[in-house]
Amino acid sequence: MITLYSWNTPNGRKISVALEEMGLPYKVEVIDITKGQQFQPDFLAISPNNRIPAIVDEEGPDGKPVSVFESGAILLYLAEKTGRFLPADPRGRIAVWEWLMWQMGGFGPMPGQVHHFLGRPEGAARDYGLERYGAETRRLYGVLDRRLTGRDFVASEGEPSIADFAILGWAWRHERHKVNLADFPAVGAWYARMMARPAVARGMSAHLG
Repeated sequence: MITLYSWNTPNGRKISVALEEMGLPYKVEVIDITKGQQFQPDFLAISPNNRIPAIVDEEGPDGKPVSVFESGAILLYLAEKTGRFLPADPRGRIAVWEWLMWQMGGFGPMPGQVHHFLGRPEGAARDYGLERYGAETRRLYGVLDRRLTGRDFVASEGEPSIADFAILGWAWRHERHKVNLADFPAVGAWYARMMARPAVARGMSAHLG
């Protein structure tokens, strides 16, 4: 059994979707980040960076419990554990690694800044933040749109990969970061395909708080 420590955020949804797609049994331990639960000692013991998500797998690689923090590391761990959604072919793996790192380094931090500045008081600082990070967010959507043109999935053929799960977590919040998917038709078509998957629907509806 895997315990998912999470909250209803893009990074949290990456993992609930992956767990559902992989058919792994799991339970959720809600970490209410609005109440500072991410700073509790028990949670810090498994996620020292005081960020969700984190997991504890009672059946780790050596048969003993193991904890994993950081959403990208969790996705890689789960893919290695199940042998799914990460190609065995070395070239295929490289593409998944690339797009997973692309998400972790940009398509997450940048729209996250849009979310932050939308919550700031009106004024020059808010306007500057929204202009800067909104432009970069749209640039990243453009990169993704070019990649998905003529493709069903971001980094693999025939089925999604953990890169799709990672990117989907943030595309799920496109309305919040003021992006109209009609402006990025390939992304919009991919998003619709992903959201229509039964396991994705279960992962998106899992109670994370």
